[in-house]
Order: sequence, then structure tokens, then C-alpha cells
Amino acid sequence: MQTDSSFTFVLFGGTGDLSMRKILPALFEAHRAGGMLAESGKIFAVARHVADRAGYLEWVNEHVKPHVSKNGLDETAWASFLDRIEFVKIDLGKPEDFVLLRDAISGLPGIRVFYLATGPSLFVPICHALASVGLNENSRIVLEKPLGYDLKSSNAINDAVGEIFAEEQIYRIDHYLGKEPVQNLLALRFGNVLFEPLWRREWVESIQITIAEELGVEARGDFYDNTGALRDMVQNHLLQLLSIVAMEPPHSMDSDSVRDEKLRVLRALKPIDPRDIGKVAVRGQYHAGVIRGHAVPAYATEPGVKPDSTTETFVALKVEIENWRWAGVPFFLRTGKRLADRVAEIVVNFRAVPHSALGASALRGGANRLVIRLQPNETIRLYCLAKQPGEGMNLASVHLDLAFDRFFREGQMEAYQRLLLDVINGRLALFVRRDEQEAAWRWVEPILNEWAASNKPPKPYAAGTWGPAAASAMLAQHGTCWLEEEN
Repeated sequence: MQTDSSFTFVLFGGTGDLSMRKILPALFEAHRAGGMLAESGKIFAVARHVADRAGYLEWVNEHVKPHVSKNGLDETAWASFLDRIEFVKIDLGKPEDFVLLRDAISGLPGIRVFYLATGPSLFVPICHALASVGLNENSRIVLEKPLGYDLKSSNAINDAVGEIFAEEQIYRIDHYLGKEPVQNLLALRFGNVLFEPLWRREWVESIQITIAEELGVEARGDFYDNTGALRDMVQNHLLQLLSIVAMEPPHSMDSDSVRDEKLRVLRALKPIDPRDIGKVAVRGQYHAGVIRGHAVPAYATEPGVKPDSTTETFVALKVEIENWRWAGVPFFLRTGKRLADRVAEIVVNFRAVPHSALGASALRGGANRLVIRLQPNETIRLYCLAKQPGEGMNLASVHLDLAFDRFFREGQMEAYQRLLLDVINGRLALFVRRDEQEAAWRWVEPILNEWAASNKPPKPYAAGTWGPAAASAMLAQHGTCWLEEEN
């Protein structure tokens, strides 16, 4: 992915956790790879917690280096990366300070990228301040989630940002769309004749999408207690992955063709009747438990969390898509904190053969499945039945590994690295369009409203487990189970 595109990358929230753990490490990896970032490209960090460039570089050395030196750090590349970085001290509450930013970057060649690694309450003020000094021209703006609290607040932010930046200038980032296995899912489906004929209701029994975390809310208790798992993970990450899995083949891989097909999926989601929410939606909240031998506290005792909080830290949903390809196929979505393992995966369970001369094991649904693992190790596995060695026709499950590292010498690109390069180079396909976001909010809101109106607390589950038993019972009603329960 070579580029000659000159750019100025302006990072708001330049001392924040996201900038330290993800954004700057991703830019460093692109820099170290050589040829991915134009040599003239500059990075301007914006913050008010340090005094000057020297202080900021000291901050970067302390907080970014640990995230880029796990496999050894090339000190020469690191030093040349730091040469790209400039610093502008700005109080985001003072629009007049943005003159300092304008003066610092005026005259620099190429596109301007403004990355808003801040809270969503600052998105609109920052955009207005950029426009007030003429920095909304020849520019792109990256918005981190969460973009609003509900459909109304999301529309308010989009309306305000849309008055300043055109839709093609706005990059709403969802880093799961930049992960290598998601890209390979598109390649498998649309680059090979093998899977596409099977990718439909006649041959698929069910699909599971899981994003599980071992961590709790950490230092984000104040934020999370006003958000919850449905807003934090389902409305964006899980529904975006669902739309990628279920979309029709696009006309091409250009940005609007891909996003048009994703939008069709989101608009085809079967609305959840509030009377049925107890059957198709499970919400839970973790209590004290043990993870990898360490005792962890209950959610309600975490710093910043109200002791009587009814915020969900776990969600499991049964989702249906009302179109010809997927009618009747259940999609099971699940996400949670303080679960038994850190894993993100997509499981496509194919139907059993209609008749088998080889025994009952061949008639079991899910004997053939495709497992796309997004984290912690990014792999794709195709499971099938094979004869066990020895006497008799005894079948056992085996898997074929799609080990891309054996075929390609280049290492896998991290999600943020891919997406940041796409922003710099003007590729929108892996970013969320406004109408996609609105469709997701419209589908999620009835669940939010019903839970808010209900007096029922979330179902408890012990930290270090896979969530409330009700999530397993929901799948059992459909004659299936979560992947880890089968294993």
C-alpha cells in the first residue's frame, strides 16, 4: 500500500489513552514499514496537559513506546517517527486558540486529517472552531464512537458536523471493520465460487457473532454506567459485523457499493416486538468472581458506578433478517465484560446433510462450520467431518486452517493502521455512512426503551463465566448452543 499522498494529521486528544495505545502506534507501524506514509507527512498533536513539543515527546516516549516495542523497537525508526510529530497547545473550550493550529499547519502540502479522539460532547465545538479559522476545506474528519446516546442525539451530532463537512469528508470509524479476518471474509465470499452458493438460508443453520472481554469497566465507570453494552458494542461493532456477514455481493468494492449493501441488511433487520424482548434479548451485569486466578469485584462496586446501577454489562440477542437470502436463519449476537475469555469471532454453522449413510454424527447440525476469529489471534478455520484412522467408519471433526502467514511474507496489518491509511488516502469503504448509523439506532432503540421502562434488573452472572444462563437457554430453544459450550 504505497502512497505519495502528502498529509497533515491533526490528533485531538493527543495525550489520551486511545492516542497512546492505538493511534500513534498505528501511525508508527505505517512509518516503520516504509513507503506507506509520504515523507512530507506531519503529525500534529493537540492537547493542553503538556507545555510544549519537548514535553509532549517525553509523554509519547513514556506512554506510546510500551505499545510498539513488544517485539523489539527499531530505535532509528522511532527517532525518525518522532521527527514527524509537532505539538500545539490548545484549550478546546477556547475557539480563539484554534488560530494557533491554523498558523501551525497553514502552507503544509496535501490533505488535512482531523482525528477527534475525544469525548463526543467535543465533536461539534471542535468542528465549529475548525470552520471559524477556515480549516474545514481540503480536509477529512475522523469521528470515534460513541456518536450519540440515541437516534436523536446521534442525528444532532451528524447534523451539526454535516453543516461544516460534506458526507464524503466524514470518516466514522469502527475499528472492527479494519481487522484482517473481516477483510478476508470479503475475499472468501466474493473472490471464490466455493462459498457463495452456500451462503444462504438453504445451507446455513445459524450464525453466532461474539465479542467477549475479560476486562471490566476499568477507569471508565462514569462513562460506561451511562452507556451500557447495547450502546457501547451492539449498535456499532456487532451490527456492522452482522451487515458484513449478511450483505449481498456488491457491484464493486468502492465505498458506496459496499456501504449500500450493508445498509440493505440493516434495514432488513426484523424489528423486535417489545412483548418478545424477554425471549430474544438477554441483558446481564457481572458480580464478583474470579478470572485467571484473580478475584475481581462486582460491577456495582467499580469506581464511578452507582451502587444500585441497572446498566447492562452483557447482552445476547436473537436477530432475524427479513430477506430472501436469510429468512428464518437466526443470528445470535453476544457481547459482555468480565467474561471467561477475550475473544471476538464469527461462527457460521452449516446445516446437516439431508441423509447420511455414514452414521448419526454426519446428521448433526454444525458439523460443518466456518469460524472467523478476530481476536486475540486472527485466524479462519473451516470445520468438517473426516474418517478416524482405524477399523470402521467413525467420523471426527477436523479443521482446515487458512494460515495466511504461510502464504504471505508480509505481516498482518493492525486494524487502526489500515483505517488510518484509508483516511489519508481517501478510501471510505470501511467507514460507517450516516444512513447506516441511523438504521442501526432505529433498530436498537426499541430495546433500549423497553429496558428503560422495565423494572427488571439485569440478570446476574459471576465474573469469569460466559454470562447469564438465560443466554444459553435462548440458544437451546433453537436446538443449538454457543461454540464454547459445544467444545
